[in-house]
Amino acid sequence: MDELITFMRARLDEDERGARDATPGPWSYDPGKEWYDGDDFVTMTNGQEFVGYGGLSPFRGAVCITGDAGHAQSAKDAEYIAAHDPARTLRETEARRRTLARHAPAPPTEAGRRTVTRHGSGPQTETAPLPNAEPPAGAEPSGAEPAAEAEPDAPPRCQHDGQPWPCPDLRDLAAPYADHPGYRDEWRP
Repeated sequence: MDELITFMRARLDEDERGARDATPGPWSYDPGKEWYDGDDFVTMTNGQEFVGYGGLSPFRGAVCITGDAGHAQSAKDAEYIAAHDPARTLRETEARRRTLARHAPAPPTEAGRRTVTRHGSGPQTETAPLPNAEPPAGAEPSGAEPAAEAEPDAPPRCQHDGQPWPCPDLRDLAAPYADHPGYRDEWRP
């Protein structure tokens, strides 16, 4: 169970390291192909699309040349790369860490019950019985059908949505890393 969380944390750490090690942004795409290199103004004369850094204008340098100027695919590549600069990766990494924390397995509580947070009209926390769990000794009858004996190895549930863990949201969160050698087929959405 901990393997998926460990795997995801390691991938997010790698993503963050890569973003922090990259040329700081903001990265930009300027179809005019003018940029600054140090204190010298330079006009790109070799006809290349590129992603620059240091603000929209003036550029302080080029991060990446994507191909011939005026080539539709080179321009699309440059726009895409500029939109996915290190700052965006850092924001995405933090958002994914928060999601990962929300979708951890719920710890078992007394008498085979788990506390889960359900979302609908608004978040609320409830204690949900695990399959085949019995109420604690001396508990008042709830009017519900009595539960069977608690299973010591009951499958874990997601603390966020109560679904079997790993829940679909966590599987989706891990899916972009499916090409990593540590990714397991049982994590696929």
